[in-house]
Amino acid sequence: MGQLSGSPRARYREQVRSEVQAHAWEQIAEAGAAGLSLKAIAKHMGMTAPALYRYFAGRDELLTGMILSAYEELAEVVEAAASGGRPGMAMALRRWALANPQRYLLLYGTPVPGYSAPPEATVLAKRIFAPVLASFPADPTQERSLSFWTRLHGVLSLELAGHFAGMGVDTDALFAREVRSLDG
Repeated sequence: MGQLSGSPRARYREQVRSEVQAHAWEQIAEAGAAGLSLKAIAKHMGMTAPALYRYFAGRDELLTGMILSAYEELAEVVEAAASGGRPGMAMALRRWALANPQRYLLLYGTPVPGYSAPPEATVLAKRIFAPVLASFPADPTQERSLSFWTRLHGVLSLELAGHFAGMGVDTDALFAREVRSLDG
């Protein structure tokens, strides 16, 4: 069994922060990122809103932690899939997005009004794109790599937003065709 590190107070603080983030992900899944409310999270946890501010300075700090965590997770997924080339990265991106729609939409969906991501988010976004860019070595203008990446996100965003529902579209086949057409 692994060793617990840090003081009991530090461990409790991290436990509460993790619980707050779990509730925040639930809120985002239900109402979108713009509906994130620390007051509602505090109430759900049986805390007062001021007590919650001992763990997060505000909504933006909570969002930043969630965004950076999601970017880090996706970067690891894309990097691990890079050996499979563009198709491998595309399919890994889709699997991650379908398994984590709220994380995907927080990163690539509608911006949260009044929120500005920190520079670390841009660093992680570049880390995610780096293996894609490297898979197009003869693309000095990045035109093909950007087209590949934006078209994948277009199909994924439409799928996650439910725009193919009721249309009889086989989204697995659609995504696979899109990947093949872009991989040439």
